[in-house]
Amino acid sequence: MWKGVSMSIAIFGSIESGLIYALMALGVYLSFRILDFPDLTVDGSFVTGAAVCAVMIVNGFHPIVATITALFAGFIAGSITGVLHTKGNINPLLSGILMMIALYSINLRIMGRSNLPLLQEETFFSKLLETWSPIDQVLKSVIPFTPKTWSVVFSMLLLVVVIKLILDYFLKTEIGLALRAVGDNEQMIQSFSANTDALKVLGLGLSNALVALSGALIAQYNGFSDIGMGIGMIIIGLASVIIGEALIGNKTIVKATLAVIFGAIVYRLIVAFALRFNFFETGDLKLITACIVVLSLTIPRYLDKRREKKRKLLRRQELAQKRGENIASTKANL
Repeated sequence: MWKGVSMSIAIFGSIESGLIYALMALGVYLSFRILDFPDLTVDGSFVTGAAVCAVMIVNGFHPIVATITALFAGFIAGSITGVLHTKGNINPLLSGILMMIALYSINLRIMGRSNLPLLQEETFFSKLLETWSPIDQVLKSVIPFTPKTWSVVFSMLLLVVVIKLILDYFLKTEIGLALRAVGDNEQMIQSFSANTDALKVLGLGLSNALVALSGALIAQYNGFSDIGMGIGMIIIGLASVIIGEALIGNKTIVKATLAVIFGAIVYRLIVAFALRFNFFETGDLKLITACIVVLSLTIPRYLDKRREKKRKLLRRQELAQKRGENIASTKANL
């Protein structure tokens, strides 16, 4: 019985955290898939969002105000990366690395120390649980083997869906289409006299704004902001994007953003199940993440090659059959 309770709690927690990390994965999707820009700023801007939010909450600001401010801080960080690339003519990968390194020191300055606890402070989630406590109690009585945090799941699901719909709509507007064109064919969009530099800065700003928003929510969810919480975040984002695209596909924007959200949840579930094996320890999380990414990249390609091989073999058999029929008809006519 206890194993069943423990498993249900692990699954429930994975869905909760997966929905929050889905916002970060959407940011990674914007930079890597839409802009075709390998932006490593993510590892730094995630912590920036957490740091700004945590400091503001500790200093008495309302959690929602702190979270929105963190979003704008992430936008500024991403925009600076875009300026380094477009105006400084710095390689995309290098400009992201430079900003990531700079943000490490900036984040330390913001927090004043390497770790800032929020356990004694009022956060977005503590206020949420306090407000919806009666409903959580009722749901807990109906489904006893789950934590009393249904309100967190519903709220995060609503937030993620709203942001997904806004992003879908934005990417279908004139600016959004131009942004997608920059990633597909920058020379073509330049021929239409579009300001590709401004579009890149905007795209990277929006990408890191979503990442910082995710960082701010994770800090409040975990009850602390830590200088090292962003390490490997870009890999987690890529894993979410790759897993989602492999399972759902990315033929349309609506389908692609849905795939990213679904991939983030599936990733957290895979990690939760992996950590339940005695072989793995908590410190193996980054190793598990790397393995998930490797498998997500190699398995779909292997399956595609097998399908292509089967198609070619089937095509050869059909051609051989047609040739046999042609030869037989020719002999019959003779």
